[in-house]
Amino acid sequence: MTETATTAPGERRLERAAAKRRRTRRNAAIAALSSVVVIGGLAALVLTSPGWPTVRETFFSWAEFKNAFPEVLSGFWLDIKVFMVVEVAVLVIALAIALIRNNRSPGLFPVRLLATVWVDVFRGVPTVLLVYLVGFGIPALELEGLPTDPVVLGGIALTLSYSGYVSEVYRAGINSVHKGQTDAALSVGLTKAQAMRHVILPQGIRRVGPPLLNDFVALQKDVALISIIGPQEAFRVAQIYQGENFNYTPIIAAALLYLLITVPLARLVDRMGGAEGVR
Repeated sequence: MTETATTAPGERRLERAAAKRRRTRRNAAIAALSSVVVIGGLAALVLTSPGWPTVRETFFSWAEFKNAFPEVLSGFWLDIKVFMVVEVAVLVIALAIALIRNNRSPGLFPVRLLATVWVDVFRGVPTVLLVYLVGFGIPALELEGLPTDPVVLGGIALTLSYSGYVSEVYRAGINSVHKGQTDAALSVGLTKAQAMRHVILPQGIRRVGPPLLNDFVALQKDVALISIIGPQEAFRVAQIYQGENFNYTPIIAAALLYLLITVPLARLVDRMGGAEGVR
């Protein structure tokens, strides 16, 4: 009787484990079969369409891809450099704006008002218009000391636009921390500034990690907008090749380079947000 009682739970665990393995294998088989059916059906639909030969030559020409890719890749490095610099600038400026807007000191009201106007204006104007206004407006002033390099001007426009969005993400994270955390920090002798720096900010920023990263996925793509004021980044180089040869394959090459950055970032957002992503 004792032996049966002690072995029965172990047997049940083994049975549950075996059933779980069978269920996992069945789910994997169903997922694989459905993927083959759907993707295969779409591929067959495209590849057997009357216009596929023309589309293949116009958008997926291997010869045009090899010809354009080195120059497109060279332009893409400019995208990466602008993105990295703008990202750092946005993180710093947006955090400063969020802290200013959260500060209730009466003496800082004018600064708080300016920060609010900053967010309302630069978040409200489409990014492409900001690139136009900054890229062509600042050089038109002809003032000494102002930048005239279109790459710098494009980076400034992106920084202005995204700092408005990201500051609100920061602010949401800071405001999500329970007031009891501040009270607890003050009760152990920290000042309000120390409580914000050591207690509130670490928790708030950690909570908004996924939406921050999501904004930077969008920023990485929007760097292509600086091409409208002159810089030959990846998209602009691809456009030039496309215009010369009347073939859209260089645009596909640029798109693939963007995907190499944005897809891993998107999967990282999923992981940080606790989402399972595509399985």
